[in-house]
Amino acid sequence: MAKSSPVKASETSTKNSGKPKRREHPRSVVSVRDRTIPISVFGNVMKQFDMAAAKLNLEPELLNFIKLPRRSTIMHLPVQMDDGTWRMFLAYRVQHSIARGPAKGGIRYHPDVTLDEVQALASWMTWKSAVVNIPFGGGKGGIVCDPTKLSLSELERLTRRYAADMVDLFGPDQDVPAPDVGTGPQVMAWFMDTYSMRAAHPVPGVVTGKPLQLGGSRGRVEATGRGVALCVREAARYLGFELGRCTAAVQGFGNVGSISAKLLHELGVKVTHVSDVNGALRDPHGLDIEALLEYAQQKRTIVGFPRAEAIEAADVLAAEVDILVPAALENQITHANAKTVRARIIAEGANGPTTPEADAILNKKGIMVIPDILANAGGVTVSYFEWVQNRIGYFWSEEEVNRRLEEKMVMAFNDVLRVAQEHHVDMRIAAYMLAITRVVEVVRLRGIYA
Repeated sequence: MAKSSPVKASETSTKNSGKPKRREHPRSVVSVRDRTIPISVFGNVMKQFDMAAAKLNLEPELLNFIKLPRRSTIMHLPVQMDDGTWRMFLAYRVQHSIARGPAKGGIRYHPDVTLDEVQALASWMTWKSAVVNIPFGGGKGGIVCDPTKLSLSELERLTRRYAADMVDLFGPDQDVPAPDVGTGPQVMAWFMDTYSMRAAHPVPGVVTGKPLQLGGSRGRVEATGRGVALCVREAARYLGFELGRCTAAVQGFGNVGSISAKLLHELGVKVTHVSDVNGALRDPHGLDIEALLEYAQQKRTIVGFPRAEAIEAADVLAAEVDILVPAALENQITHANAKTVRARIIAEGANGPTTPEADAILNKKGIMVIPDILANAGGVTVSYFEWVQNRIGYFWSEEEVNRRLEEKMVMAFNDVLRVAQEHHVDMRIAAYMLAITRVVEVVRLRGIYA
């Protein structure tokens, strides 16, 4: 019999034809669509923090010290376009915490980037790093732009301007960026080169997610999806589920979602539902994931895949499956649709896909939610490995990277599960409790400089 839950009650490729067209991109830039974030994601983080902090007997002044971002930088970047005109781009970099180590977090290029979103993402990075117990704090950056409407040269000038104008914030011991939505290895290469030119020597450790030729780590592209799959495996083991008899739905078929689907399939899970920004597919007998991956790489969408039934995107979240992987954007499972979720395990591949109001509903239904700050921490873990390899000048095999990642993720899952069982809370509150405790311990030891 299955055990009860501890709950108490991105890289798509584009081909460059070599002609000077405005909409061509490096392989590392992912395509994005317009979207809105009607719910304050930073407000959601504050709610989640407060709920966990209420379970801990910690000094209020320490909680206040670690709760809010330490620094939020806003700049307007002048960039010359290909036609000779100049445009101003609104840009952000938020450093939430440097208590446990350098700020760590990606740079997002998207037309809907806001300070609210970047502060939330930076906060999650702090707690994510603490959950997997790596020596980083949290940071995040973003530029309000649509990378799909910028040429390759415009993207390069925009990236170099961002790196140059904010250069004093960054460094291997200060703040280490990485790719995020709308960016990738090529953007990181430009960033590293700009910083290195200012330093007058190569500084590969200033960013992670770089091309392998510039000091990137093997296994980094698959790391976030691999972490999701490892957490699902551990959750199934705890609950007594046989993965070979489980079904799964994956919302979002970008880097994280597609790799999660591939690795779950390799574990024996039948992936029956998937979606991307253009549409959704269903095959109750199990999708041919290898064929779908090849199709999506060629077409840049899953829509039109001939071996599946087209369905509404909302049907993916409501699918009658054992495992649900929301790997798209924030605020996807809310109080409005949480009652329709029928999965027994939710592994959050995206950051903030579930609102606090939805969490309460899912908990009452007995669904085990593996929270984002645990489930998708594989990415920052292998970013840490890349940073370490850059520092020592010695690089590991992909097998070694994957072995170390599995060790970290399994340990983190069991640490969170232990807290959940000891305090009779759900996995999200347990993850925050664990992370907050680890950050507070460091602050106590270091003291607060006055």
